[in-house]
Amino acid sequence: MAFSNGTFLCFQKEITLKAQEKGCHLINEEIWPHLPDLKPLKCGTAHFYIKHTTASLVVCESWDEKVRADMLMVMDKIVPEKWQYQHDVEGTDDMPGHAKCALMGSSVTVPITNGKLNLGQWQGLWLCEHRREADERKIVVTIQGCQY
Repeated sequence: MAFSNGTFLCFQKEITLKAQEKGCHLINEEIWPHLPDLKPLKCGTAHFYIKHTTASLVVCESWDEKVRADMLMVMDKIVPEKWQYQHDVEGTDDMPGHAKCALMGSSVTVPITNGKLNLGQWQGLWLCEHRREADERKIVVTIQGCQY
């Protein structure tokens, strides 16, 4: 779905990501091919929203893979799976997944400059999967910007 009045462009797309194991996964390479509509934009924003309550989206350090392993360790310490949660119908990792999503967030917004996402040198977009056995994840990307 797209809208344009000549100088302003608005575009929205749903992207399905492959199922991932529990952990923090750099998804730049999986997302970028779906965003060709950035090219004409001189200035704008891209909003990424995940349609699930047991996974998160974050922008974080993407150069050193150890950061993703450390982040998983930190989140498991902050929200341990072994607590006696009342909500356990979908498994012992479900409620901790909801809590981690609430803490980490379900969306990120990234500026667009001269047709490209304007991330820092070491930054990347992560899918933080909080379930041990998750299905595909759906992300809605909304892009808005000016073509001047």
